[in-house]
Parts: sequence; structure tokens; C-alpha cells
Amino acid sequence: MSKNRALPAITLVLGGARSGKSLYAERCIKNISRQPVYIATAEPGDPEMIERIKLHRERRGSNWETVEESTDLVGVLKVHRKSAILVDCLTLWLTNLILADHDVEGSVSKLALELRQAEGSVFLVSNEVGSGIMPENALARKFCDAAGQMNQLIASEATSVVLVTAGIPQLLKAP
Repeated sequence: MSKNRALPAITLVLGGARSGKSLYAERCIKNISRQPVYIATAEPGDPEMIERIKLHRERRGSNWETVEESTDLVGVLKVHRKSAILVDCLTLWLTNLILADHDVEGSVSKLALELRQAEGSVFLVSNEVGSGIMPENALARKFCDAAGQMNQLIASEATSVVLVTAGIPQLLKAP
């Protein structure tokens, strides 16, 4: 990232499952924009996920533009480059890429490059999976490795990195 060019705020919001990271990111972006764009990467594959998606939509309210995209995150970011954006969540996007046998490393690199082109603020929510035990199956280990590498790369591009634990945000990287 060029230090000479003024860039919008790119914020990576990390946390464990159900830690409050999405709610934190939603509150932050509401303070920036009256009509933010919410990029949802979840696929409503089962009744429980359908209910989670419904609750997230209700909590956000009607002033959000919601774009559902499970794999082409970079394409959606290009279209909404000038908007205030919340991506929720990178780890679901990563899961979708792995399960669809996409080039994960290439996709994450393209995401990092696209973030440099953002003209509006971008908040990216991602699970911190590195604090748990090492999974015993190969697919889960592949996911943990890819998630850790993705989070490190996006954190290096981000202006700010926040870790949310039990609903409490902790600033890890400040502008």
C-alpha cells in the first residue's frame, strides 16, 4: 500500500464465532454512511443458516443495500467501489471458494489488490480461527491455514484491525 496516496479506511474486524464482530462492524459503518452496502457471502444452505440471515437482515434495517455473493467478492467490490461497504464474512467466502475448488490464494490476492482501489470505507468481518486446536481432518486444516493466511494479508492492507471478544472491541492496528 502506497504511503503517499490518501486511502479510505479499510477495517478488518476479527473475532470468534458469535463474538459480536458483525454487530460491531454494522454500528461502525452506520456512523459513516446512511446507505451502506452489505455484501453477504453466506449461502442459505440449511434452516439454521436461513434463520441467521433473516435475523441479520432485520437487525440492519431497510437502509442497507444488500448484495448476496458467495464467490465473486472482488467483482462486487469493483461495482460498489465508491460506497461504504461491509463484507460479512470473509471466512464464509473462503469456505465457498474451497468447496467450489477455486484458486484460493489467487482469489485472496485479488481481494487485497481490489481493497487498494476502494474509494469508500470498507469493513471486512472475518473469524479468527487460529486460537483453537488444530483440526484432525485435512479439509479443516486446509481451511485453518487458508483463513490464517487470508487474515494476515488483509490485515496488512487494512488501515485498522479490531478484535472483538464477548462484544468488546480491542484495537490491534490503528491508522
